[in-house]
Amino acid sequence: MSTTNKKTLILGASSNPSRYSYLALNRLRNAGHEVEAIGKKEENAGDVQIHKAPLPLTDIDTVTLYLNPQNQKQYYDYIVSLHPKRIIFNPGAENEELEKIAEQNNIPTMQACTLVLLATGQY
Repeated sequence: MSTTNKKTLILGASSNPSRYSYLALNRLRNAGHEVEAIGKKEENAGDVQIHKAPLPLTDIDTVTLYLNPQNQKQYYDYIVSLHPKRIIFNPGAENEELEKIAEQNNIPTMQACTLVLLATGQY
């Protein structure tokens, strides 16, 4: 597994232990990655503060999406403004419109599961 810190923004983060975004947040932290999180409400998930509103962030390696395509629309410009090295569309978050926008802005995308990528050392 890579020991490189890939600063990751989780869009659709939750403090609910039954949510995949919560599992991803914890596994990313356990793997040594810095995590920023935006969700429906201001709350904490372990040592990570989940914010309701977009934050001015820099050096984002990965944006991993846990929002359905309809709920992603409000974040299109924000995601592009972060200039991430990649966007991961987790199962249920696949979005052709955002993939095209990312492509136009030279941001690679992948339809994958963050949990699987971490478990297999491909993150």
